Amino acid sequence: MNGRQLALELSTRFAYGREDFLVAPCNSDAVAWIDRWPVWPGGMLAIYGSPGCGKTHLTQVWREVANAQLVELSSLEDLTRDVQLSKNTADFVLEIDETSFLERDLLHFLNTIADQQRTILITGRNPPARWPVELPDLRSRLRAVSAVGVSPPDENTLRAVLVKLFSDRQLKVGEELIEFLCARIERTFDSARKTVVALDAAAMLAQRRIGIPLAREVLSFNGK
Repeated sequence: MNGRQLALELSTRFAYGREDFLVAPCNSDAVAWIDRWPVWPGGMLAIYGSPGCGKTHLTQVWREVANAQLVELSSLEDLTRDVQLSKNTADFVLEIDETSFLERDLLHFLNTIADQQRTILITGRNPPARWPVELPDLRSRLRAVSAVGVSPPDENTLRAVLVKLFSDRQLKVGEELIEFLCARIERTFDSARKTVVALDAAAMLAQRRIGIPLAREVLSFNGK
């Protein structure tokens, strides 16, 4: 990959002007594919997974590296024309709900990306080859897109993520708090980040130590 590398250990601080991105077993394959940029087959890569698994955060990191433009589905037709006329020379990120797009517009856009030798990173819940499309040409194009999944973190990864997020804020917490949180929060990167942010804010506001009593109150307030 040109420029900065994404891969790192969980204990390493890593930022591109956003929250840290943590490489773990659940996303390491996706990171490896990102590291191959811009050498993607056909210039296209899809990252898929359930909401909260971290795929959007990974694409945000790639956007910083590639200086890529986030695509609005409603602007596909105009954007295709601009790319064809070389008025837009960016690489692209397309975050898509695979059940709500105009198939012909998407087909023309992907064909134009390929013709202009640009790169595009697509995210969704499912790999493009499984999207319910009717146009045969679009179905063929989507089946050719390399796709890699991101799964929710396992318990060990979630534990490591929580430790790191607290450490990044210079907060010292006990192992018992980490175990308490792991048993109660959603097993996603986003949930871990929001929980640490909420605990830090609550501790500062109440001038209290971050421990299980405060965590129980914060989680109860947030409906967990």
